[in-house]
Amino acid sequence: MNKVQPITCAATSDLEVSIPDTQGRNIVLYFYPKDSTSGCTTEGQDFRDNHQAFIDANTVIYGVSRDSLKSHENFKAKQNFPFELISDPEETLCNTFGVIQEKMNYGKKYMGIVRSTFLIDADGNILKHWDKVRVAGHVDEVLETVQAL
Repeated sequence: MNKVQPITCAATSDLEVSIPDTQGRNIVLYFYPKDSTSGCTTEGQDFRDNHQAFIDANTVIYGVSRDSLKSHENFKAKQNFPFELISDPEETLCNTFGVIQEKMNYGKKYMGIVRSTFLIDADGNILKHWDKVRVAGHVDEVLETVQAL
């Protein structure tokens, strides 16, 4: 997939967010497995701590998981995230971006979200995709890519 078909999603703060962005901004869309788990918290905190630099680069950040809006609101408030979290319990967005894949935990196979990030321009073009993300250093790499646009 090189281009995103327009979609509207339910997000925190009682918002409906549009992908691609209708205000001419780039979007960093990061998919993560579960609210309030260690890796997901660290990744969100890294995006939070660099939020202004993304804004300065005309880029909005959205986190996506299958958790409910209520869970997202609690996670966002607890971590002081200045960006919105998209709830995707039916996996519509997850399936569109192909992030639901077979995973293994303690020898048990299951289908889950593979940590992934997409950089999407205002026209819906996917400029870059990071798959099977390792949290350490990831946000710095995304920010460098955004700032180089």
